[in-house]
Amino acid sequence: MTHQKVDPFTLEIVKDSLLSAGDEMFVALARTSMSPIIYEVLDYASGLTDAEGNLLTQGNGVTGFIGMLTFMVKETLKKYPGDQLHEGDIIIINDPYQGGGSHLSDVGLVMPIFYEGKLVAFSANKAHWTEVGGKDPGSFTNDSISIFQEGLQFSCIKLYNKGIINDGIVEIIRSNVRFPELSLGDMYAQVAALKTGERRVKELCEKHSVDTILASITYHLDHGEAISRQELKKLPKGEFYAEDFIDTDGIGNGPFPIKVKVTITDEAFICDFRGSSPQVPGPMNCSYTGLASAVRAIFLAITNPAQDVNDGVFRPLEIIVDPKSIMSAERPVPVSNYFETLLGSLDLVWKALAPHLPERLNAGQFLSVCAVTLSGTHQDTDEPFLIVEPSVGGWGAGANQDGASGQFCFADGETYNVPVEVAETRYGVMLDEYALRTEGNGAGVGEFMGGKGVIRSYRAMTDQQAVTVTFGRNKFLPWGVDGGAQGSPNEFYVKKANGEVDGPYGVYPRYPLNKGDVVQLMTGTGGGYGDPLNRPAQQVVQDVKDGYITAAEAARYYQVNVDEQTFTYEITGQRTE
Repeated sequence: MTHQKVDPFTLEIVKDSLLSAGDEMFVALARTSMSPIIYEVLDYASGLTDAEGNLLTQGNGVTGFIGMLTFMVKETLKKYPGDQLHEGDIIIINDPYQGGGSHLSDVGLVMPIFYEGKLVAFSANKAHWTEVGGKDPGSFTNDSISIFQEGLQFSCIKLYNKGIINDGIVEIIRSNVRFPELSLGDMYAQVAALKTGERRVKELCEKHSVDTILASITYHLDHGEAISRQELKKLPKGEFYAEDFIDTDGIGNGPFPIKVKVTITDEAFICDFRGSSPQVPGPMNCSYTGLASAVRAIFLAITNPAQDVNDGVFRPLEIIVDPKSIMSAERPVPVSNYFETLLGSLDLVWKALAPHLPERLNAGQFLSVCAVTLSGTHQDTDEPFLIVEPSVGGWGAGANQDGASGQFCFADGETYNVPVEVAETRYGVMLDEYALRTEGNGAGVGEFMGGKGVIRSYRAMTDQQAVTVTFGRNKFLPWGVDGGAQGSPNEFYVKKANGEVDGPYGVYPRYPLNKGDVVQLMTGTGGGYGDPLNRPAQQVVQDVKDGYITAAEAARYYQVNVDEQTFTYEITGQRTE
C-alpha cells in the first residue's frame, strides 16, 4: 500500500502519540486489576500493533513478554481471516502452542481497532492471572506431566463478539478457578486497557487522518530497523558459542543440555539453538514464542537497550531451533515453568558474547524467576489466601562495576515484590526476615563483586499451608568472567516449629507447612568479574565494614587481612598493593 507523503514533524508527533497511548494502556491495566501480581508485581504487558500484527509500542512489567503481543495478534489474524473480525470483538488466548503462548497463567486479550470500517490497528495485552484452574493453587505447578493439569486453555476464541460478551466463557472461568473474583476482575481490567488503546488510536485517526497514521506506522517501524542495523555494525563479527544446562524438568529428570551458536554479520544477528535437549516430561518446556521473546530481550540489551520497542527493531534477528525442542515445545507437554528455559536460552546468548562486549554485558546472574506459590487459610479471617510472586537475587558484576544486589532476573524486568506490609495483611504469614544474603563462601568474588542474593523467610500462621518453590540455577551456578568467581545457588530450607531443618531444595511441589514453620528462601549471588587480587585493598576493607564479605573471605580470596575492630589491614600473598 502506498501512503501519502507526510512531513517529518507530523510523523514524529504521531509516533510519540502511539507510544503515549501504549503507556496509558499499561497504567490503566495496573490501576483497575484485582490481583497483587498485576498491580504490585506488574506481571503483564500491553501495547499496540498495526493491522498486520507488527508491534508498534509495548509497555512491559515483564521483559520476557517482549514480542508475545505480536504473535498473539498474528495468531488472531490467522484464525479470523478476511471479514471475520468486527468492531467490538475481543479475542482471548493463552494456548502455549499457538502464537503468543507462554504458560496458561499468562492470559492474552486482543482487540481489533476499526476506523470508518477499516481495520487500522490492534490493541493487545497479556497478564498473569492469579488462577486459571488446574491441579494446584496458582495454576503454574512444577510437577505436572501434561498441559491438561495446568488449567484452562483458551485457543484464540472470541470473548466479545461485536461488543457482546460471551457469558458462557465467563461462567466456565467462574466455575473452574479458585479465586474467580480475582481472575474475572483482572480480565475486565484487561478489557478496560484495550478500550483505552482503541479510544486513543481513533482520536489520532480523527485528528490526522488514516493515511497519516499508516504513514507514521511505516516510518516508526523503518526507523526502528535503521537504528538496529546501525548498532549491529558496531558489534564484533563472527561466530560465538555457549553451552549450559537446565537443572531439572521438575519431576526428577535432568540436567538437560542447551547450546547456542551466535553468528553476527553487518546484516544479521543469528541465534542457532539446534542440538539443545528435546522437550522434556516435566513443565520446564518453553514455547517457540517464549524463545523468541527471550532472544529479542537480549538482542535489545546488546544493541540499544534505550530504544523504543517495535517489530522493526527485530528485523535483523533470526532464530533457529529444532522442532519439539525444550525451547520449542509442542502439544501436549507441560509448560507451566517455561520461564526457566526462557531464561536459560537468553543467558546462553549473554554468556557467548559477554567476554566480547564488556561495555554491555556483565557476568552471570542468579537467572531464575525463583517463583513461589504459598497457599493456606488466613489466621484472622479463616479465608483462603494465595501468594504468587517471583523473588529477587544477585546480578553479575561488570567490567567496571559491582553487580546489583536484590534485583529481579532479566526476564522479570520492571517487576516488584509484594511489599511486606501487604503480604502480612492479606496472607496468613509473617515475614521473619528479608535481608541480603552474605554467605561467607567466596561466591561472586572478583575485581568487581557479584551482587548479593536475598533471604526472605515466611512463617506460617496457620496449619495446613503448602508452598511450591521453583528455583532454577540450583545446580549450575552463575558464571564469572575474566577470573571472577562463580555465584551461589538458589535454594530454600524449611525450618520447622519443632526445631528440625529440611533442605536445601531447588524445586519442590506443595511442601506442607504448619503453624510456626518457616520457609527460608535464599537466592543466589551473581558471578564476579576480573581477578579478585585487582580489587583495591581499601575497597576490600570497606566491603568487610559494610558486611558484604567476611574478614575470612577478605583474607582468603583478596589476600587482605582486615582487623574487624579497627578496620586496619595488611597485604598478604601475591598482592603487590
